[in-house]
Amino acid sequence: MRIHQEGYRVIVQLSVAVGLVILLLNVFFPHQTIIHWLLYAAGIVFMALVVYFFRRPPGKGVDNDPAVILNPAAGKVIIVSEVLEDEYFHDRRIQLSVFMSLLDMHVNLYPVSGTVSYVQYHPGKFLVAYHPKASRLNEHNSIVITTSSGLQVLVRQIAGVVARRIVSLAKTGDEVMAGQEIGIIKFGSRVDLFLPLGSTVKVKVGDHVRCGETILALLPVAQRIEPSSEKENTSKVTGP
Repeated sequence: MRIHQEGYRVIVQLSVAVGLVILLLNVFFPHQTIIHWLLYAAGIVFMALVVYFFRRPPGKGVDNDPAVILNPAAGKVIIVSEVLEDEYFHDRRIQLSVFMSLLDMHVNLYPVSGTVSYVQYHPGKFLVAYHPKASRLNEHNSIVITTSSGLQVLVRQIAGVVARRIVSLAKTGDEVMAGQEIGIIKFGSRVDLFLPLGSTVKVKVGDHVRCGETILALLPVAQRIEPSSEKENTSKVTGP
């Protein structure tokens, strides 16, 4: 099992904290009791879960099919719906949302290959990630990838009640590959995808999906973004 680099400092800090608790316990209560052994076991289980949380994907390679939308996050599909996306596109899109529990791997991957054309961090609340308004109100980081066929996909990393830090490697202008790492959300959260209408969804609400392995949808590769459409979209984003 590989450990994400963001996890090393947390693992060391928590190991020291657990070690100090055990040390103080034995200094003030040296006589070993069942409570001592229960606390030892709890400490071991806790640290094992922390290490498990920061695991990385197995790295099985990328899917070169430009139509394929790879799953960017491990967890459970909680939303499959057509919605109005009002941050970047300002039009109707297919939303797919994956909730990551504390036991799921929290590394996020790019769902498609292309160029990063938009990155925007938004401070916000820390509602339960299942909440319908979490996508807009919670702290989140939005990334738009423009594929070689001109289609655009928005990936939104969303913090939750426990998750208080979003780590993102994305920068505008980056050339990225499907399956390449975006970053990590620490301790329970959610990832939203906004796809062009006409995309073929391959999952349903309630499905448990694997990061970088499950195919969530297929893009309508015959579509293209015309220059006039790009200009219209820009006016919508920058206008009053």
